[in-house]
Amino acid sequence: MLRSPFFCFIIFITFLSCKEKTIVVVNLDATREKAFIIREKGILNFKEKNFNSAFYNFNKSKIIYENLKDSANIVYSLIQMAWIQQINGDYYGSKETLTEALPYIKKKDLSSASINNFFGIADKELSLYNDAILYYKESIKELDNEASKQSPLNNIAAVYIEQKKYDPAIQILESLLSQNNFQTKEKLIKKYRILDNLGYAYFKKGLLDKGLSLMEESLKMRSRDNDSYGSIQSNLHLAEYYSKINPQKSNQYALNAYQTATTSNSIDERLKALSFIISNDSDIDDTKYAQKFVFLNDSIIKIRNNFKNKFAKIKYDSKKEKDENQKLRLEKVENELALQEAKYQRTFSILGVIILFTVLIYGRKYYRNKNRIGKIKATYETETRIAKDIHDELANDVFHVMTYTQTQSLADITIKESLIHKLDNIYSRVRRISQENSTIDITSNYAVNLKEMLSTYNSPEANVIINNIEKVNWELVDNFKKVTIHRILKELMVNMKKHSNASLVVVKFESNGKTVSIDYTDNGKGCEKDKIIKNGLQNMEIRILAIKGTITFDTEPDKGFKVKITLPK
Repeated sequence: MLRSPFFCFIIFITFLSCKEKTIVVVNLDATREKAFIIREKGILNFKEKNFNSAFYNFNKSKIIYENLKDSANIVYSLIQMAWIQQINGDYYGSKETLTEALPYIKKKDLSSASINNFFGIADKELSLYNDAILYYKESIKELDNEASKQSPLNNIAAVYIEQKKYDPAIQILESLLSQNNFQTKEKLIKKYRILDNLGYAYFKKGLLDKGLSLMEESLKMRSRDNDSYGSIQSNLHLAEYYSKINPQKSNQYALNAYQTATTSNSIDERLKALSFIISNDSDIDDTKYAQKFVFLNDSIIKIRNNFKNKFAKIKYDSKKEKDENQKLRLEKVENELALQEAKYQRTFSILGVIILFTVLIYGRKYYRNKNRIGKIKATYETETRIAKDIHDELANDVFHVMTYTQTQSLADITIKESLIHKLDNIYSRVRRISQENSTIDITSNYAVNLKEMLSTYNSPEANVIINNIEKVNWELVDNFKKVTIHRILKELMVNMKKHSNASLVVVKFESNGKTVSIDYTDNGKGCEKDKIIKNGLQNMEIRILAIKGTITFDTEPDKGFKVKITLPK
């Protein structure tokens, strides 16, 4: 006995898909070692302040780690790249690089805290102070001990000072100093920074003596412990402190900052120190410093622009190289598969033709029988539904009208009008049942007939409002979709009539050129969402899915019933 044509078709597809697979073996250990060596080169370049090479090597190692799906090392490389961009003033570029790392963060840890901290630094330098504080706070949430929270908290305090919010800045900084956990040299350097910021905050608030004492103490400790970079900030704060009361002393602190910043190659701090020397009203000849300021400012703008362009080019070139390599690999595999496919295609072509003819012959017979059975079933369901509607909605009312005419005097005008009203009501329902089971008009009269069908559910108990049906260009809507819309709306109205006890129904149509949207709302009693299937509304979902649309039910007991339907034209 010959099996179903679908079984034959599956065999056919299976034969055609039985192609020899090309297996590419990759030495993962060698690849991982290569990525590690390149990353270590980047770290060495970074320590030597060879930022172009460092950025290039971190980016290259990142690409290899992407092939290895090593999320931790991808994130590490991207953070280092973002740090290099920030050192060279490319804050927008650093934010783009940090954003690349976000999809690889699988849980809140030190990496995500570091990313948020760098986001905060970038936004602070771009004067986006509120955003910076939000990122610093997110960083703090991801840290699990008080010592590691010191840096982002200190950063928040620094932003508050920029915003002239001195009281919250002082509160944070004093809280940090009270922790008393500054034993190592690295932690002492953090302490001197906190002490200097606290003194600066007091000075800006107007508590001059207290502020001066703390800033001088910080500078003294930094000088003692050879914290040359930290001493630059202390000298700049003291230069600002004395700028209005003692320009001579202000210049001395500014010169100290300038000399140390020059040795440390800290461009921004050099510029700030020069700005104090130029603006202070003192005996010093500030002409040469003004020239230095102009030259240095122009140079740093040019250098940073060059860095930004180089960083962008490194990213672009590496992406282009990666895409080209992938393309070459794909072409090689495709060529191999094409040769194999040609070989197997010759082998199975005759078998394919035989199976295809079998599918066509038996498939036609199968579908003919299936369609005949489907039509019989559909006819039976329609007749059953019509019989039920006539029994449920009309039989009792016709009986009551007949009894009414036999027991009442039709000579009475009031009784006669009541009888006419009852007969008119019966006629309207007969007409609606007829329309429900008639062929749906999908011609140019579609909108008129659809509106008329919806209007038949108007009654003294329920007011049906139809909005914007004419604004939809129904001629652009597929005919099968028109039939589906008509059937779905009819089911909604029947459901409303039988179950909702609604007094107001609104059906609103919208179209944006590509889709048609229908919003149905009634103020009925609603129902539990898990009872929607019991009310027969599951058929709507099946119908709408068949035309690649969506339907959403929104209902709760005593809160009405809402349906949102969206479908492509």
